[in-house]
Amino acid sequence: MTLETIDFAQLYRQHQALSTRTRKTASAWDARAPGMAAKALASGYAQDFVARMDLRGAQSLLDVGCGPGTIGLLLAAQLQQVVGLDYSAGMLAVLREQAAARGLQQVQTLQRAWEDDWSDVPECDLVVASRSTAVADIDMALHKLHAKARRRVYLTHLVGGHFTDPHIQDAIGRRVPPQPDYIYLLNILHRMGIHPELSYLTQESRLAGAPDFAEFARRVAWSLGELNVVETTRLHDWYERASPAQRAGAPMRWAFISWEKTPC
Repeated sequence: MTLETIDFAQLYRQHQALSTRTRKTASAWDARAPGMAAKALASGYAQDFVARMDLRGAQSLLDVGCGPGTIGLLLAAQLQQVVGLDYSAGMLAVLREQAAARGLQQVQTLQRAWEDDWSDVPECDLVVASRSTAVADIDMALHKLHAKARRRVYLTHLVGGHFTDPHIQDAIGRRVPPQPDYIYLLNILHRMGIHPELSYLTQESRLAGAPDFAEFARRVAWSLGELNVVETTRLHDWYERASPAQRAGAPMRWAFISWEKTPC
């Protein structure tokens, strides 16, 4: 067996199918949208992401899985066109509100999922997919990103496969199989003839800063799914014993993957 004979796209799909983590519905993200904008736009993660981008020669940006505009709004003042694409109508509504409040008339939105027809999605100089690549078929997603970019593509993908620290999973007695790691993406891009650059971003855990147990449990359930009575009791017992650092869990790491667009 050689590297060239391994079908990493198929391996990714098989790995993703083994995961018990279900994709959040658009309505679930709709409900979270109003409270996400201010925090997302002020995050160190977003600032770090944007600082690594090369804007030379760029006039337009396609932000895939844009949420409330975490990346696109930070760059809009430097561009002539920003297109935010997301499957959550609520997120897109918040993006439009934030753009209007900043007087950014060059921002537009498209409600699309990864699996939808993208024939009407415009090509842009820059294409971004920030924390939005946990999809069923990453080969399809990478080809779509590449096809819509004129100059450069930037994305982040989770490192380690867990959105919640495994120690906390152990505390409730429910270990979740890891999501496919970023290494699949590198090998699929290699098969596409693309040689990307790789670095890493570190982000504070989503559990950090929860003011009380109720909010802590809500955040755990958002990631792992609804907790039953036994799991909630176990989590509470662990929470009472744990230090603030243990409650927060390990920081999240994201692989920052980018490449220049060249003709296929």
